[in-house]
Amino acid sequence: MRVLVAGATGAMGKELVPRLVDAGHEVFAMIRSDSNKAKASQLGAVPVIADALNRAQVEKAVRQAAPEVIVNQLTAIGHVDLRKFEQSFAATDRLRVEGNDNLLAAARATGVRRFVAQSNGAFTYARTGGPIKNEQDPLENSPIAPMAPMIAAIKHLEKAVLGAAWTEGIVLRYGGFYGPGTSMAPGSQQLEMIRKRKFPVVGDGGGVWSFIHIADAAEATVIAVEKGGRGVYNIVDDEPAPVAEWLPELAAMLGVKKPMRVPRFIGRMAAGPAGVVLMTELRGASNAKAKRELGWHPAHPTWRQGLLG
Repeated sequence: MRVLVAGATGAMGKELVPRLVDAGHEVFAMIRSDSNKAKASQLGAVPVIADALNRAQVEKAVRQAAPEVIVNQLTAIGHVDLRKFEQSFAATDRLRVEGNDNLLAAARATGVRRFVAQSNGAFTYARTGGPIKNEQDPLENSPIAPMAPMIAAIKHLEKAVLGAAWTEGIVLRYGGFYGPGTSMAPGSQQLEMIRKRKFPVVGDGGGVWSFIHIADAAEATVIAVEKGGRGVYNIVDDEPAPVAEWLPELAAMLGVKKPMRVPRFIGRMAAGPAGVVLMTELRGASNAKAKRELGWHPAHPTWRQGLLG
């Protein structure tokens, strides 16, 4: 198939594009400038240039590629400062609203038959009820102020993709990425903070995190491109875990002292209200649907096996 990947040179794109090429697909990489042409070509894709926020450029690129499937992996997440959570996600929020809408408009104009979009299953489920959520459970309806724009952008993207009756809309709610090119890669700032005991357990550490190795997420995306059915899929590993469990375990893997524990009010001063939510109230996600309907199984079934691999 002819597949256009938007966000092809990011951490996910670098894993996804070569897999699509290896599977026999003709892959086009939508890039913003000539400077990324070489990167796209090295991945095995044909570069097409467009600023995702410019609708005319996006439609021109999509017409040039004439894809059967579009994969939206647009993000602009650098280092996340939890004290400035809203600002850290602002550029990505815009891509998930305007950029996604531009891709959908171009897809409709050119008759794209399947549209696969990146969503977030790590931060977005409602902070009520049980610790593990499936795709039928609601997303957060009462987010704290710093997280509200991010949740709103995710909801906008999902509604737009799933509501596009003229194409087969697929939403992949990825867990927290680890592995090459991610914020939890070996040597990353996040792991260095754990080494230096600057990443404490806040409160009871009851926030449940769902992780996914970026290579496993890419494998699931290839399956969705080839045979996914309309709907939402959590793409997470088999072992959601509370912070109070995974953070000390990761410190032990790194061979460093256990993280400090601090009360919520100290955590709020250090990491802001978003940091406290992530540490104490987050809900995890189940991958049962993706296993059942996509036939996907992560090669790294637990973060215990893969985080430092």
